[in-house]
Amino acid sequence: MSGETDLAPVLQTDRLLLREHRREDFPHSAAMWADPQVVARISGAPSSEEESWSRFLRYAGHWRHLGYGYWVVRRRSDGAFLGEVGFANYRRDTDPDLQGNPEAGWVLVASAHGQGYATEAVTAMLGWADATLDYPHTFAMFDPTHQASIAVAKKVGYAHEVTGRYRDRDALFMQRARRAL
Repeated sequence: MSGETDLAPVLQTDRLLLREHRREDFPHSAAMWADPQVVARISGAPSSEEESWSRFLRYAGHWRHLGYGYWVVRRRSDGAFLGEVGFANYRRDTDPDLQGNPEAGWVLVASAHGQGYATEAVTAMLGWADATLDYPHTFAMFDPTHQASIAVAKKVGYAHEVTGRYRDRDALFMQRARRAL
């Protein structure tokens, strides 16, 4: 009795399976968000189990209420948890104001860094977004020193770099126009 329904579509690439979060994914997600190496250029501080649980529940809320959200990324060959990718609307107070557009994001476990998984997963989610979401563009926000994620963003079509602020920190914002299929 899982009590769960699939709100997110399942996406597959050559190496990856992207699917909706399930309760059994939580320990992996929480461990990833608690890893200082993973969060160094995202939040700057490891997440507590409480913070990870709140994030985990927001994922389901996005799918239910907005029709988009985050996927779990698993390696197809062995089912290993690799990370999370997707879209959100966190109603962030940013400068510039980016309200109303889905925010793309991705995070992978440290052992998956540098293997092309992020580019592969983000390409799949953007293909889904181009075919499904009715928004003229999506945006992504980064720590301006997070060169690995910025490189992924550029590979998949994010451009129009604008430096701004989120909370008390500098942030780099990039935008990608929806592509006609």
